[in-house]
Amino acid sequence: MSSARVVIVGAGFAGYHAARGLQRVAPEAEIVLINPTDYFLYLPLLPEVAAGVLEPRRICVSLPDRLPKVKLKLGMVTAIDINGHGVEWVDPEGRRSTAEFDRLVLASGSVNKLLPIPGVAEYAHGFRSISEALFLRDHITRQLELAAATNDRDERDARCTFVVVGAGYTGTEVAAQGQLFTRRLLKQLPALRNQRVRWVLADLADRLLPGLHPRMSATAERVLRKRGVDVRTGESVEYAAPDCLRMTKGEEIPTRSLIWCVGVRPDPLVDGLSLPIDRGRLRVHETLVVEGRSHVFAVGDCAAVPDVTRPGSVTGMTAQHAQRQGKLVARNVAASLAGADLEPYKHHDLGFLVDLGGWQSAANPLGVPLSGLPAKAVTRGYHLLSLPGNRTRTATDWAINTIMPPQAVQFGLIGADQVRLDCTAPS
Repeated sequence: MSSARVVIVGAGFAGYHAARGLQRVAPEAEIVLINPTDYFLYLPLLPEVAAGVLEPRRICVSLPDRLPKVKLKLGMVTAIDINGHGVEWVDPEGRRSTAEFDRLVLASGSVNKLLPIPGVAEYAHGFRSISEALFLRDHITRQLELAAATNDRDERDARCTFVVVGAGYTGTEVAAQGQLFTRRLLKQLPALRNQRVRWVLADLADRLLPGLHPRMSATAERVLRKRGVDVRTGESVEYAAPDCLRMTKGEEIPTRSLIWCVGVRPDPLVDGLSLPIDRGRLRVHETLVVEGRSHVFAVGDCAAVPDVTRPGSVTGMTAQHAQRQGKLVARNVAASLAGADLEPYKHHDLGFLVDLGGWQSAANPLGVPLSGLPAKAVTRGYHLLSLPGNRTRTATDWAINTIMPPQAVQFGLIGADQVRLDCTAPS
């Protein structure tokens, strides 16, 4: 094993935990991790960054600090020679590099799912990265400040209207946190004292959180409606313009803010590998080995891992599965290098958590339905345990902001051209 090199592509939930496991179970192997950034991003708390509840660094965990035995290569993977055991990437300064591997772990994750709706690619804001979260925070702040500065009633109403499309985890949490964020902002803007700020959450599904238990959907909808969020099921956007949207039921909504949370699809890198595909994801065995390639493993959102708890289906594209697959693939790669037997992936969902902002959450840990404060306690406890770092700072932010809600200002660090919604993203 001393001369073996393992290359991991991507440092999301699956890639990070694969690297962390490998430095423990395969200490003699050379572990190379290729990722565009030097941090692991804890995506579940991204809505709290957009709402100013948490500072960005709280959910960005340093890879060099947490993975001291792993060689980090900053860059985007551009080509992989599966048969030739080689990978190529481009670093942030445009320089190309290559490396050979004995074992390859593909954990490139997913990107925004872009639907062929006119105007969406040009005018919608995605929500998958720190840049997009910071841009959205600035954008919301700017819209309300510009609304406070105009005497044009129509312009003011449009700037104070925010439309979120997609009512899964991300969309529901963005709408929930966003509504509370704008409510705090109004206190800083006396000119908007009597102004209505409108949040619309739309999805073609017949209920919020369509993949979760109906009781959680009902809890989320009840909380959002009570706060004044316009929840629309069975409806989406038909056309988007810079200052107006047309919904599928014909209504036109004047707005400068379309937040796109429709879903994700596997990283486009997967398409060019000439490997077996299942619904856009790499087909793998229960041991996470790519079919027909004993030296290649795939995990997380880019892999169609058989779900042995539900025969005939594959595991969902969730952080819970990605994290556990990352841990298992570390053991299986080490076993593969040692000529030992590989373990199959098997995991029963432990429940789901949806943070609705303030003191509200919906959760069903181990199948026990919770809402309100009990759900909030479980949700925050779970996130603190799952965060690989920055736990004390995160808990401190939560505690301080409970007593003294944060004020919002624009930093202007991220321009709109840097967060254009498209169907590609760094691996």
